[in-house]
Amino acid sequence: MAYDLAHWITFFSAAVLLNLSPGPDFAFILGHTVKGGPRQGFAAMLGIWAGALFHVLLAVLGVSAIVATSAIAFSVVKWAGIAYLVWLGIQTLRQAGGSFAVDRTAPPVGLWPIFQQGVLIDLLNPKVAVFFLAFLPQFVQPEAGPVPLQLLLHGMLIIVVAALVEIPLVFLGGKLTTWLRESKKAKKRLDQALGALLIALAAKLMLVER
Repeated sequence: MAYDLAHWITFFSAAVLLNLSPGPDFAFILGHTVKGGPRQGFAAMLGIWAGALFHVLLAVLGVSAIVATSAIAFSVVKWAGIAYLVWLGIQTLRQAGGSFAVDRTAPPVGLWPIFQQGVLIDLLNPKVAVFFLAFLPQFVQPEAGPVPLQLLLHGMLIIVVAALVEIPLVFLGGKLTTWLRESKKAKKRLDQALGALLIALAAKLMLVER
């Protein structure tokens, strides 16, 4: 048997702990859920998953190794991510409170831009690429078959574990939406908090080293 029970207990325990740890993905999903309800939360969540899937594929193909070993490639991806987070944060701060204004004639908020933001936030974080490159190989077993397929399997399972954590998060966050829409002060404070959070995430990313 290629994978024993201890293998899966270790892997899933690590995957659950990693997904429960507060981070950019967690904050981005919850922020949009509270602001716009479950629909926006799911759009943000799917965007994050798409970005994570791309990193899994990069790890499988070995491209992540280039980012991990090349100072130039790492810096380019890192600073592109920082610039994007800062831009999002400033935009959110400028519209503080306005994103909750009720306008019956306005078209529904587009979910595609939120999805794209989720993809880019995950995609432009070199720490995610390095994480998958460092984490996934630990669970490769020589007798379990081709290494790329093993990396793909474990990478996909991390996303499955994320679903078990983040889907309940979206439903829980959605319950706060009605209350927030009725409070003008809460509307403004939430936009300010989300904008500050995005800028703080950019600052945190600045400290990431190869």
